[in-house]
Amino acid sequence: MMMIWFCVIALASVAPVQAENKKSGEKRYVIIHADDAGMSHSVNQATIEGMQKGIVSSASIMVPCPWFKEFAEYAKQNPDQDFGIHLTLNSEWKNYRWGPVASRDLVPSLLDEEQYLWDNVGQVMQHVNVKDAEKELRAQIERAKKFGVPLSHLDTHMGAVVSRPDLLEMYVNLGIEYQLPVLFVANLDPKKYGLIAEKSKELKAVLEKNGLPVLDELVQFYGEPDYGKRKQSYLDKLRGLKPGVTQIIIHCGIDNQELQNITHSSSRRDGDRRVFTDPEVMKEIKDLGIEVITWKQFHEMAKQKVKVAE
Repeated sequence: MMMIWFCVIALASVAPVQAENKKSGEKRYVIIHADDAGMSHSVNQATIEGMQKGIVSSASIMVPCPWFKEFAEYAKQNPDQDFGIHLTLNSEWKNYRWGPVASRDLVPSLLDEEQYLWDNVGQVMQHVNVKDAEKELRAQIERAKKFGVPLSHLDTHMGAVVSRPDLLEMYVNLGIEYQLPVLFVANLDPKKYGLIAEKSKELKAVLEKNGLPVLDELVQFYGEPDYGKRKQSYLDKLRGLKPGVTQIIIHCGIDNQELQNITHSSSRRDGDRRVFTDPEVMKEIKDLGIEVITWKQFHEMAKQKVKVAE
């Protein structure tokens, strides 16, 4: 589940990638990306189904969550697939909570009165010290590496890590240090997003200089519970994709008792799983000439762009 980051969806003007038999800028690429792996057993099952039987090309893992180990084992056994870290600074469900990976005494500003991570992004913005946040996010990355997860990128749970300029800069610096792409949206409207927009312009140039990619467009659908309408929304968006690289964020799940006990979004998550394992949807993407790629491939495109510029 994402919030702040997708309230600031915008187009990022990266140079168009070059494709065989295509003029520069004509080719359409899409990363179909499943968030929240590791959150629960049913989410893990659904995400794996999407990657194995469907057209889900990438996933990111919530390291602090109780079912992290199960998905980490899958990732380790499938190194050719694409796995990122869903950097997590909050714990939003009422009765299903998690704390930090780092020792609690080292990251006190990350904790609520019950010693879990803060419930929401607003609380993260208000209370979290950037040094504590960096300790925790490093701990999450290092734990994933320790469990053998082959990492392709970093992104952010509910946008908490991009909710303040200092957190955004720390996030980008982690990507550069680990040489992992970060989910990043540039060209934000400064009238709406103020200091975040200003910082984004600065950091976009830093990312590109370091051979790390910036998305052209970012898409997510929230509220539609009806499967047919949800499927149609995705098909409409796919048919209208612009040239460049778009990421479509989805949340795979199985609408069973476990997931229903955690979240009210279980039916929508089940719908995302069904849409992106649907043969009709997969055929439509192929017929449209859209190339589904991973973050690994996107990273290689960015590195090639730097080489050409040198």
